[in-house]
Amino acid sequence: MAAIRKISVSTGIYWVEVRHADVRILCGCPEDAVKHLLRTGLIVPTEVQGVACETGPNAILLSDLAIQNGRVCSRSEFPVLQMLYNQGMLVPNHPRNTGMRPLLVGSRRQVDAQMAYIFRGNYGLASREELLETGLTPEQADEMMRMKLAFAFGRIRQSDELVQPVYVEREPVEIRGGVFIRRLRTNVFEISYQEERVEVDLNLARGETYQCPYTLGNHLLQRDYFAVVHTGDGDGWDVNRPAMGSLVLFQGRVYLIDAGPNIDYALTALGIGVNEIDGIFHTHCHDDHVAGLTALIRGDRRIAYYAVPMVRASVIRKLETVMQLTEDQFNELFEIHDLDLETWNDVEGLEVKPVLSPHPVETTIFYFRVMWEGGYRSYAHLADIASVEVLRKMIAPDGAPSGISKARFDKTLRDYAEKTDVKKIDIGGGLIHGAAADFRNDPSGKLILAHTARRLTEAERAIGSGAPFGTVDVLIEGVSDELRRRAFGYLHDYFPDVPIYRIRHLMNNRILVLNPEVILIKEGQPVTDIFLVLSGTVEMLHPGVPGSHLLSAGSIIGESPALLGTTASETYRAVSFVQAMRLPRDLYLDFVKRNGMYREVVESRDELDFLRSTWLFADGVSCMTLNRLVRESEPISLQKNGTITPPENELMVMRSGKALLNTSTGYEERLGTGAHFGAASLADAADASTWIKVLDPVQAYKVPLGCIINLPVVRWKMLETHRRRYER
Repeated sequence: MAAIRKISVSTGIYWVEVRHADVRILCGCPEDAVKHLLRTGLIVPTEVQGVACETGPNAILLSDLAIQNGRVCSRSEFPVLQMLYNQGMLVPNHPRNTGMRPLLVGSRRQVDAQMAYIFRGNYGLASREELLETGLTPEQADEMMRMKLAFAFGRIRQSDELVQPVYVEREPVEIRGGVFIRRLRTNVFEISYQEERVEVDLNLARGETYQCPYTLGNHLLQRDYFAVVHTGDGDGWDVNRPAMGSLVLFQGRVYLIDAGPNIDYALTALGIGVNEIDGIFHTHCHDDHVAGLTALIRGDRRIAYYAVPMVRASVIRKLETVMQLTEDQFNELFEIHDLDLETWNDVEGLEVKPVLSPHPVETTIFYFRVMWEGGYRSYAHLADIASVEVLRKMIAPDGAPSGISKARFDKTLRDYAEKTDVKKIDIGGGLIHGAAADFRNDPSGKLILAHTARRLTEAERAIGSGAPFGTVDVLIEGVSDELRRRAFGYLHDYFPDVPIYRIRHLMNNRILVLNPEVILIKEGQPVTDIFLVLSGTVEMLHPGVPGSHLLSAGSIIGESPALLGTTASETYRAVSFVQAMRLPRDLYLDFVKRNGMYREVVESRDELDFLRSTWLFADGVSCMTLNRLVRESEPISLQKNGTITPPENELMVMRSGKALLNTSTGYEERLGTGAHFGAASLADAADASTWIKVLDPVQAYKVPLGCIINLPVVRWKMLETHRRRYER
């Protein structure tokens, strides 16, 4: 029998077990890795010396890369929590609490980043000084620190007290019990025990992404005036449901409340593309509420970020650790709007009140309301609250080193009990989550019980409702046609110089609902209809090229072959329910010619289609944005055997030719069609020495820095490229 057992768990995730050495390694830990282990039976309930607990890994092997294919590679918070608490390695008097700590294995850069990530996940802002920097008064900062210490059993612990770091660089390193790990090359490792060896490759292939552990059905949402869409009522351990979250629809705008793991997967299932998200309201920085935040920067505009300053600060500090994102970079990727605590804030007509919720990290619950006939319609989102029993045990005098005051206890109970039309409640239990019994007499119209992986008990079902994924609570019905208004905005943006009455002529076309997995346009066939995507997600597939690119609202499909009378060179397929305006070819052709734009449109669309075919601009960049890039970019030529230094304030995208990129770190990369270089100042790579040798004559487009500075998805991909090229 083999001493080493290797199991492929999911894309980019492996399990390596050496039973004789009591070593169980989770290799690769992207978001929801624990749920993949649960689903495959590698974590199961067990009993040790009469104490109920779980099996699972006792070591994590980290990816060498921070980002792959736009995805964050390492999210160790929940795997470590599973080891410490669900397995019992940190639980007082537990038979598994033997002093042995979970192992965090990998390069020094990635291990140290994850150690800091775990620390911020445990405590958020960890000092009085950090709290004061967010604008809290000294009295408020002192209260927050006493509260944190109460949840932390009186002491802030550094991560190395919880987790043992093991640095693996070039030479083999023994991690435990005669098990060795060595790096063969970037992201490829050899694990050996005695005479046996296995190889683990954590690299993702082009177009490959980490998978979601659960399946969600497709939904077609009615965009009402004020409504709440339930995107999850599970927690970080639930293998069948997304973590607790909601969407708020208001006046045609779409707002998220929190962004848990695989939020992009959930949005796709709801028929919502990333470019349709207007903002996010953020409660706190735990991974089951924040891991999906980076998915929201895969669009072509900055999404509004709403939180009180202390929550925003703790989120940024956490992202700084794993992504090395500075506060300035965070502010450039999101449009920051600080909310006032305990106050009704006006967010373009939607009134929002964040309220402090006692928790180990900076946390607020949210109340939303809109005035309507007969009074306000309201929704409350109570994510990550503590039970009355837990809070009562924490009551302490104001001068005590840890605890909460009786005044804070009383106010918290009043805040939780505020009457609303719909109230969603965390009932996860334990030290840091709520209890359904505390809301037995709540005066709200409807209670929704969430944030748990288990079935509701009979007593709980008598108190509140469930909210399966995609269900909607309509608070104010809508009567306006938001989709048609959106279509007009896109067309007016796409053709800014065309008289409005001629755009209105196109507006008389039908809006179609296209089912998931339907092909809109097929490669090699004539194009009779052009589609303007208004909601949902469409994938673009290039024949012979692995992977697909995702297009969302604002994309125009089939324009070039329709105008030229040629066959389509790509296939376009609906991923979710898609709503799109159908523009017949003859009508669209007449519109373009009648406005004297045929030559201009055809010539510019060639460049537009090229940019959309590149990795850098394919996903999340609408045709409206690409159109602006085309107008601002400039073609250039580079002669064979020449050597150039990439410009810091311009982006170069290669249309044809071959070149060789070299950096002072020893990295070398061959560049061909679709490759990019330059604009180093955006990726903080200005200090890295780089030169390009032209191998074959190069034709390229030079894109000014100002055109891409506000495109989050492009900046995110450039950051990934920078990490690959310069972090050696």
